[in-house]
Amino acid sequence: MIDTAQAVLAPYYLQIKFVHILCSMMWLWSTSVAFLYFVVPVMQHWRRSPQDADLIALRNWVLERFDQGVVLEHVAFPLVIISGVLMLCAGGWTTASNWLVLKLAIVCAIVLPIEILDYHLSHFSGNKRFKRDKGDEVGYEKAIDFHWKFLLLSTPPMIVFGISILYLAVVKPF
Repeated sequence: MIDTAQAVLAPYYLQIKFVHILCSMMWLWSTSVAFLYFVVPVMQHWRRSPQDADLIALRNWVLERFDQGVVLEHVAFPLVIISGVLMLCAGGWTTASNWLVLKLAIVCAIVLPIEILDYHLSHFSGNKRFKRDKGDEVGYEKAIDFHWKFLLLSTPPMIVFGISILYLAVVKPF
């Protein structure tokens, strides 16, 4: 079956690789500007004046828009996974490639758990707008706080490991 998949997919390897790299870049960089230039400054201002009604409104607006903006990232990520599996089949890659083993280990051990929580916070029961629309002010504030802490803790490793994944895929150092 793997040989059949490779035979069918091999002629399209470069096209699959293009989709994989394009979606990887969309996934890695789509929220970076919004996070650095909108979320972080607003959250810093709000932390200095947590009772300021205007800053609370701005904080809520920015984080709810951020949740909407990550849709691009959250569409790209499954496409990265799918195209990665297709490239694995099409290229006949095996675990004999140490760079690939490390790349897959980073994806499975670090990126997937962070992305699963990110999907939850942005689109499912962790979504702040859903809590606001239900009138759950306490849950809303808890969701804001948790998402902010999540972003602070997850963004640096995602940048480091995301760039590491790209490096491993392009350079194939070992």
